[in-house]
Amino acid sequence: MKHVLTLLAWTGLLPVAFGQGQLAKVSISGATVERVEKTLAANAMQGRALGTMAPQAARFLAAEFKRIGLKPLPGQTSFSQPFKVYETRTVQARVVLNKVPVAPENILLLSGQPQLRWTNSLPNAPRVVRVGPTADFRKEVMPLLSANENLLILLDPAHAERFQAQRLRFNQNGRYSVNQPSPTAVVLVLQAAPLPPALTFQIDGTTRIKELEAENVIGVLPGQDKAKAPEQVVFCAHYDHIGIQPAVAGDSIANGANDNASGTTAVVALAEYYAQQKSNARTLVFVAFTGEEVGSLGAQHFTQQVDPKQLMAAFNLEMLGQRSKFGPGTAFITGFDKSDFGAILQRNLRGTPFRLEPDPYPELNLFYQSDNATLARVGIPAHTISTAQLPTDKFYHSVDDEVQTLDLANLCTVVEAIARSASSIISGQDTPTRIAADASPTH
Repeated sequence: MKHVLTLLAWTGLLPVAFGQGQLAKVSISGATVERVEKTLAANAMQGRALGTMAPQAARFLAAEFKRIGLKPLPGQTSFSQPFKVYETRTVQARVVLNKVPVAPENILLLSGQPQLRWTNSLPNAPRVVRVGPTADFRKEVMPLLSANENLLILLDPAHAERFQAQRLRFNQNGRYSVNQPSPTAVVLVLQAAPLPPALTFQIDGTTRIKELEAENVIGVLPGQDKAKAPEQVVFCAHYDHIGIQPAVAGDSIANGANDNASGTTAVVALAEYYAQQKSNARTLVFVAFTGEEVGSLGAQHFTQQVDPKQLMAAFNLEMLGQRSKFGPGTAFITGFDKSDFGAILQRNLRGTPFRLEPDPYPELNLFYQSDNATLARVGIPAHTISTAQLPTDKFYHSVDDEVQTLDLANLCTVVEAIARSASSIISGQDTPTRIAADASPTH
């Protein structure tokens, strides 16, 4: 009998109640969860990479928002929020320092101009920055990668591991921006040994610049309370993934079932639930972002189009398809100490079997690894909820991230718990504290 009740709850035929008595029942459609997850993670979507099959995924999500009865953003006629993306890729880079050629594997060129030629005697010569062995790479070097000036950065060999990680990242994935590339360039050179103060250089590079079309998918459920309706609560997830990869056992499609079809599925399921309830005092905004995998581009564009002061909270849903390290019926919240968002959610779950815990992987800096960070930079209390076990997840960013690796019943339970935990924020009883501006890098 227990198994029968569990099945009924999973298929959406039985409301799932957390706790007893006064606690509201939350019923998420298991049929919707399974259908949306399988559609987004299907081979036909080709891994949903930006600029490939992402438009097909966007059309599917727009159709779901229409079916549910959501409205476009005010002033818009569709659920699509289109924007342009600029892709830059290095074709060739050559560096000579003090008449000695630098090995290609020790050069990283990030340029917004198709052709580059620098010598220390030309007017456009870059500013030379020397990074010593004890420098904090994340704080001192990473901000320079997006500087709007010509830079030649000489890295001490102590930074070899960090340098190679960035070189692999940009050379494999390219560089993307929602803004037109700046006509400047940054060249990183990993030194074999420290160079003398007197420096001569010759640098040549070729960069390919391409303009792409991209789109977020946004649906709105207007607030039911006139006084609270101008205040908005966001439920968001990124629907893009990494597309086609080198084949493994004949499979080259990185389906992204967990990353992040699961989070996007949760957004759709929550939209369906709240639309049926018709009891949200605040306006709810459901967003499927694109471009997260290449720098949170969709989130960047979104924050440029909204008034952050109207956004009371943002639930960013990321990789919810597998059980967390805390066991079934649990998830974690990133940036727990940055606002009282997590404490509010925990309070709303008291008396239930579900637990939301602080991020168990502080060393991974996960608060800055998803779209929530872009929203938080403008002050929005934006946190990621996840069940990912990233240190040991063998399916992450691989062709093996398939639907069959997920626990869809647990995903449904997690979504139900998110709905329950958000209740006082949606009703307007609670408003999380704002997050202080933070310029830390997202990726």
